[in-house]
Amino acid sequence: MHLCHVNKLTIFINRTYTVIHSVALSFLLYYRASFFSFFHDTGTPILPWLIVFAAELALSFEWLVTEAFRWRPVSRTVFPERLPEDDKLPSVDVFICTADPEKEPVLQVMNTVISAMTLDYPPEKLHVYLSDDGGADVTLNGMREAWTFAKRWIPFCKRYKIKCRSPKAYFSAAEDENEDGNLGDTDFIQERQIVQENYEVFQERVREYAKHGDTGSSKRRDHSAVIEVIQESSRNHGLEENEAKNMPLLVYVSREKRPSHATHFKAGALNVLLRVSGVLSNSPFILGLDCDMYCNDPSSARQAMCFLLDPKLSPSLAFVQFPQKFHNVSKKDIYDSQLRSIFSVQWQGVDGLQGPGVCGSGYYLKRLSLYGRSLNYDHKDVMELRQSFGPSNEFVKSLLGNNKPDMKMAQLSETQQLASCTYEDGTKWGEQAGFLYAIVAEDYFTGFASLHCKGWNSVYCDPKRAQFLGSGITNLNEYLVHVRRWTSGVVDIAFSKYSPLIYGISKLSFLQYMCYASPLISPICQFFSLWCLATIPQLCLLNGISLYPEVSSSYFWIFTFVFLSIVSRHLYEVITTGASLRNWIYEQRIWMMTAVTCHLYGSLDAFMKKLGLSEVSFTLTNKVDDDEQLKSYNAGVFDFQTSAVFLVPLASLVILNMASFCVGIARVVFLGELEKLFIQVFIAFYVVVLNYPIIEGMLIRKDNGRIPPSVIVLSATASIIFCLLGSIIFM
Repeated sequence: MHLCHVNKLTIFINRTYTVIHSVALSFLLYYRASFFSFFHDTGTPILPWLIVFAAELALSFEWLVTEAFRWRPVSRTVFPERLPEDDKLPSVDVFICTADPEKEPVLQVMNTVISAMTLDYPPEKLHVYLSDDGGADVTLNGMREAWTFAKRWIPFCKRYKIKCRSPKAYFSAAEDENEDGNLGDTDFIQERQIVQENYEVFQERVREYAKHGDTGSSKRRDHSAVIEVIQESSRNHGLEENEAKNMPLLVYVSREKRPSHATHFKAGALNVLLRVSGVLSNSPFILGLDCDMYCNDPSSARQAMCFLLDPKLSPSLAFVQFPQKFHNVSKKDIYDSQLRSIFSVQWQGVDGLQGPGVCGSGYYLKRLSLYGRSLNYDHKDVMELRQSFGPSNEFVKSLLGNNKPDMKMAQLSETQQLASCTYEDGTKWGEQAGFLYAIVAEDYFTGFASLHCKGWNSVYCDPKRAQFLGSGITNLNEYLVHVRRWTSGVVDIAFSKYSPLIYGISKLSFLQYMCYASPLISPICQFFSLWCLATIPQLCLLNGISLYPEVSSSYFWIFTFVFLSIVSRHLYEVITTGASLRNWIYEQRIWMMTAVTCHLYGSLDAFMKKLGLSEVSFTLTNKVDDDEQLKSYNAGVFDFQTSAVFLVPLASLVILNMASFCVGIARVVFLGELEKLFIQVFIAFYVVVLNYPIIEGMLIRKDNGRIPPSVIVLSATASIIFCLLGSIIFM
């Protein structure tokens, strides 16, 4: 049902590069280490040399760890036509989570729900659950309206084989983009018009609820559990009875929340869905989706089943992960919203090992793998199951496979109990069962500690047509906040008892262990190294101190080779994955910006949590597009309407590099120090050129997206202080 393709040429290129670059790094580090035997003769201060040496060591170590992703890349092909007949396919539960209708628009969420209901899968074996952590009436009413519209939308999509199953995306796209093979069919055109009119009515009704209904802001942290199986409404739309009945199960779940009880954020919501679905449908497989990530192709379930039903692969296979792709990514993707390196390079590499980790959305997961059992463990002790999974008799029966899913359960107190905020007290939920707690990055944590470390494997499926499309980040503020939150989560794992640096050594292959360690190591190595390399050589340049070999030295070519090797490797990967030279520049720039801001603050957040100086928090990514910011993003223009906490470090470092570059040029012209200071002048030049948008935001632009004058003054002051301290310390 599937094939795995090993690209031997790519493997040869990657491994050859690793060997050659490692040799070059060895010479570079030898040059740094040998300095300590003759530094008395050079007159160079030892402190800046030590700092730069430490930064180069950190970057070299990070590079070495990330090479594990490139050791054995593979790609996969599936053959859904070889699957068994529909009546023999297993059922699937779809989990969608939303938390705030103001940041996650209800209409957008409902489009995701509708697209999931329209998957190319037997409707009686498809069950869609929406978790509403906001407890908002507008979301519940939106679900009822979505059910009504879906009765028209589902038959239309299946009759005409519509590929894009999100009505908003389908009706917004140009006709040639929809790939409809029925454009000349009169019946199709008429029905499409009717369905579009129905969708416009649906949109209007949902917007009315959003305007005048309760958005749940007053009860987001304090409300009772609400579970409702969405069923036929009293309105008659003239549909044929058999079409109306041919619908998947649709369930609204809003768990109980009280200020005195921890919510555990998204992981807590997913575990409630896991329990409620266990007594309502208990499907063996689960599709997890973000509320903004709609189904762009109806065949994802069948593609996943090509792996999950393979008798050779299935016993140890926990999940199939699809890439996250985005419908609103601009060709001028200045914020790297498409995450090209992760989904086009790294995950193909880790797929050749034990498989990728769980990535929050777009995964088909085996329910059994979340129950904390090892692969060869068949637990039948009912009392122990109750201690681990809670007192619900119906849920324990679902674990044993003895229950008969019953839609009437939604009317009983059993499901209310499963969604209560006290149900998990004294159980192993969040520790050994379900999605794991304690860390904000629940997807990474669960994939590592609860799945791969217990012997499960995963596969990465990346077909030509994107199976799911979400909303990419299109403004700088949301991007920086998002990456800071993610950094805090993974660094938090690094200092926990489940750290891959300790916990995974004996449980994973060495290369898989390196792949899991990489996201933990990279933020710390990057913020330390880039802060050092963006300040120390520049401060020394201002004072005429050389930290690098002269142009006439043979070691100069070692440094040159290492730099060209890194940037050319990055450019090669950008081009071979279908991107452009412009994307290479964008990725280099945003990498620098996130390293000196998000990785720094995210790591500090994690340290402070460990010291008990701050609490765990979770900030939702705002999925409401601002027209002005979206326009700037599509034009490739940075919008600097973000916190001064992010802007001051960026602007300060750019000002410092501008000043050092100017002084360096003066030294080269008037003092003839080109051979001595060439590399340091080039570093300052590279930073300045790559970060030109920041200079433009400070000195040229006058629009609302410019860097505020107050930030410029503060940044200039910080740069002057840096220069004075450098003169005092290094001289």
